[in-house]
Amino acid sequence: MSKGLPKRSDDYSAWYNELVKRADLAENSPVRGSMVIKPYGYSIWEKMQAGLDKMFKDTGHTNAYFPLFIPKSYLSREADHVEGFAKECAVVTHYRLKKSEDGGGVVVDPEARLEEELIVRPTSETVIWNTYKNWIQSYRDLPLLINQWANVVRWEMRTRLFLRTAEFLWQEGHTAHATKAEAEAETIQMLEIYAEFAEKHMALPVIKGVKTESERFAGAVDTYCIEALMQDGKALQAGTSHFLGQNFAKAFDVKFANQEGGLDYVWGTSWGVSTRLIGGLIMAHSDDNGLVLPPKLAPIQVVIVPIMKGKDQLVQLADQANKIASKLRDKGISVKFDDRDTHKPGWKFAEYELKGVPVRIAIGPRDLENGTVEIARRDTFEKQTVQVDEAPEVIFELMDEIQSNIYNKALNFRESHTTEVSTYDEFQDVLENKGGFVLAHWDGSSETEERIKEETKATIRSIPLNAEEEAGSCVYSGKPSKKKVLFARAY
Repeated sequence: MSKGLPKRSDDYSAWYNELVKRADLAENSPVRGSMVIKPYGYSIWEKMQAGLDKMFKDTGHTNAYFPLFIPKSYLSREADHVEGFAKECAVVTHYRLKKSEDGGGVVVDPEARLEEELIVRPTSETVIWNTYKNWIQSYRDLPLLINQWANVVRWEMRTRLFLRTAEFLWQEGHTAHATKAEAEAETIQMLEIYAEFAEKHMALPVIKGVKTESERFAGAVDTYCIEALMQDGKALQAGTSHFLGQNFAKAFDVKFANQEGGLDYVWGTSWGVSTRLIGGLIMAHSDDNGLVLPPKLAPIQVVIVPIMKGKDQLVQLADQANKIASKLRDKGISVKFDDRDTHKPGWKFAEYELKGVPVRIAIGPRDLENGTVEIARRDTFEKQTVQVDEAPEVIFELMDEIQSNIYNKALNFRESHTTEVSTYDEFQDVLENKGGFVLAHWDGSSETEERIKEETKATIRSIPLNAEEEAGSCVYSGKPSKKKVLFARAY
């Protein structure tokens, strides 16, 4: 199954694209830049949804749904917002088709032009804040903690499955608060939830930080993010949480009667992660043999493959397999018993290796005689033979062990590819010859930030939240600097 899969060291991009297709995660659709998420890939997204949705609801958020189409005038109300998204918007101008005069198909009916064009949502701040105006009158209506699971469209020119597509799936939270302090606390809380999900579910170590002014979300006062490092040394922004201040409340006139009897604009936040996380999951953990999935997100956590000669043995093997599967399922572990007679065991082993199934159990005639099974783990390829009665407990413990091992491997990679530099020559050398995160002093100016980007293609990924103040000189300009920031080339 992995035969012919490009090696990461030879062509990382080709390896990634081919792996996404061979592992049955997604494929390109007839619409340029859009993708079909196949059942196996969507199962991973469903597990991500379930984990995140529980975390959102545990912190008091509820789900709702808002329209796909946004009146063009709404985007004009917040100047920075429209400027940030104008070049990525898909626009609906007509509402009807008609048969072409030559009978060869359909054409847009010129008589069916909309009075006001509709934007296919690139993000939902505008339509949601217009709705909040009707929902919020008093401090008693606050805080308003809403999330929606939806699709959005951003007309990307350069696309790659999961990482950057014209249409993608995501969740977007939008909250309203009575005070600035409450909104800022919400922004940080959601950043922490994203970081916890990335590390505990995705086994993906992340760095929490705040974006520079030029990298902020359009319309935000502050944008916080989690940044992860991929195996090719490039960074991936894995989630963002935005403190919106009162910008959207003022743009849509969302006021509330406060406890003192006066009127005030509410304070807002928005935050989101998308199917880009699946791309990050693939690039951070997988190898030249295929996917490596952390157990918490694997659609199939354990696969049982019978090794048999003829169908007579299948009944006995299936009985043994079902005993193990039943005990595992009782503990919440997903199990597949692959008794297809159309493929040989070796082919099945390769298939599940490619698809990143964390644990494989093989049962053959000799195992029936000895009361044993062979257990193989995907992350290390280690195998062990255990008694049938011991297998469920061994596998249950392996789930945590594999999850931790995958995380630690990614963490060790990040730590070995995070370099502090003090000169611009060092900065350029690391980017060209080592890659990864570069910690360096920055003078705080957008001019310096832009010049570094133009010369090296590296951007400031964030100002880490745990960055300590220390006197230094900007790696580029030599001007005074108080903190080191995180640079990297990125997706």
